[in-house]
Amino acid sequence: MKSWMTICILCLNAIAVHANEAPMQADAMDPELRRELARRFRADQDVRVASMNWCNKHGIKEPSDVDNLGSEQKAEFEVLSTTFKEVDSDNTKWLKDVVEKRGWPTITLVGKGGATAAWTLVQHADADPKFQRRCLDLMAKLPKGEVLQDNFAYLTDRVLLAEGKKQLYGTQFIQIDGKLQPRPLEDEANVDKLRATVGLPSLAEYLKQAEEAYRDSLK
Repeated sequence: MKSWMTICILCLNAIAVHANEAPMQADAMDPELRRELARRFRADQDVRVASMNWCNKHGIKEPSDVDNLGSEQKAEFEVLSTTFKEVDSDNTKWLKDVVEKRGWPTITLVGKGGATAAWTLVQHADADPKFQRRCLDLMAKLPKGEVLQDNFAYLTDRVLLAEGKKQLYGTQFIQIDGKLQPRPLEDEANVDKLRATVGLPSLAEYLKQAEEAYRDSLK
């Protein structure tokens, strides 16, 4: 079973790639949409940080660990879980409406920060894999300069795995015995070459960075 803690770690680590892009650029064609994306991005990250901090505090590595908690802590866990799901559900619903009316939010439309925020929301729309596939297909049809290519790589792997296929870029991991391991790869021998084409570090380097950044959470 995939650890809830691992989900938080990997989501946050993926976002860290774009940490310097967090301020929403002023050169977006639709600043109002950019601002709303920024607000929803913060809500997405806040609930994940809060969840990870709470799990660290109470030594939660797997959902089954909650069974060992007291009634008060279990209630806290339920509140966090519900908030987590509600934030993702609301963001997905909102983004679906945006995509229906405007298409995929491009760099020209919302800036790089806004585009990263939009990608974050769809990356976390796991409850609606068909919508994730639709967004991926829309991104694939856009000029490369309108979509951050590492964002495209992350969503590609997310969608492929949800469809029961192997990932291409090695962006998705699972936690086994306190260690992060990539989920099944289509071409493990050439994955680093493929990662380089979208500006991602080698698989070994990425794994090392993730384990160092979240060493306490993986113990």
